[in-house]
Amino acid sequence: MQGQKYWSKWAQFLQHWKVQELATVFLEASGPLKIIMAQGVYLSQPFLRGTMPNGEWDALTMLLEDEQESRSFIRYLREE
Repeated sequence: MQGQKYWSKWAQFLQHWKVQELATVFLEASGPLKIIMAQGVYLSQPFLRGTMPNGEWDALTMLLEDEQESRSFIRYLREE
């Protein structure tokens, strides 16, 4: 779970835009769609270079691909 170091930053971003609950619902309900989204993130990384460090993009794809990681992040968001 290397991505945990970014969770606080992501949670703050989601809270700032008031989409924290929407993000948790999406992560819970999207199932296999998350894997397709992770592939989209992989493909778009060359175009998104500079918007976030590469390690952070990798952590996001891991979050989308790994069901346990997704559930852990959802719990983290609900505790915030």
